[in-house]
Amino acid sequence: EYIKNIRAILNKCEKDSIYETAKVYIKKGLCKNSNIEKNVNNANYKKIIIEWFKEVLKEEFSISSRLFLKLRNANQIFLNNKPCFGNETISLEDVIEIDLSFNEKSENIVSTKIELEILYEDKYMLILNKPSNMAIHPSIRHYDNTISNGVKYYFEQINLYRKIRIVNRLDKDTSGIVIFAKNEYIQECLIEQMKRGMFKKEYVAILEGILDKKQGIINVPIDRKEGSIIERCINENGQIAITHYDVIKERNNLSFMHFVLETRKNSSNSCSF
Repeated sequence: EYIKNIRAILNKCEKDSIYETAKVYIKKGLCKNSNIEKNVNNANYKKIIIEWFKEVLKEEFSISSRLFLKLRNANQIFLNNKPCFGNETISLEDVIEIDLSFNEKSENIVSTKIELEILYEDKYMLILNKPSNMAIHPSIRHYDNTISNGVKYYFEQINLYRKIRIVNRLDKDTSGIVIFAKNEYIQECLIEQMKRGMFKKEYVAILEGILDKKQGIINVPIDRKEGSIIERCINENGQIAITHYDVIKERNNLSFMHFVLETRKNSSNSCSF
């Protein structure tokens, strides 16, 4: 309701309406933006509009303040086809547009020709099947042979000059789906979806041995292994990790398993077993 009211006020673009409504919202404790209160006290009508516009972008379109500032500095916010958001006054029937397709530099990653298995691609994202024994992003040990190096080379071949934005990560030895966002806004949206549990992560693996219980739920606390920044172990002081499992097939003392991770953080199939 708060955002609907702000949109209605911005559509009218009446100075008194914006100023008086802002004062009422502050008095009732409904104003979420401290900068609006400061500008009301200074009677700065134009800045109130800017701050409320940012509020609508944040609440309704999930555009962060950091991204808003970046877009503004890159002249990618337009008022009636002209770069804006200095001190412009917005009027009824004005059109505000945001261009997310501007070029970016990605100088920290070198370009390497690597064969990529593309599962899906559109103007917003690139989804790949990452092979095992390949790191996601460059490090001291893997400077130019990661999947991110290959994505940068691929982007250059299609004349797409963007930062390499990884949405989800997999361990070096794990194969599976990896998503790359083609701009910061899409990356933020997809990461927020993961935080809300809208991504369902499923794995298959081969275990040595035959399980007595063919399906079940593993609920154990997992923490970082002492002396390592990567390895995990079961630790009573760790965070709870919940993994659902079932056996697909058994043969020659091997079990072909299916896993579904319920918890978003610290889930580790290898630790659980």
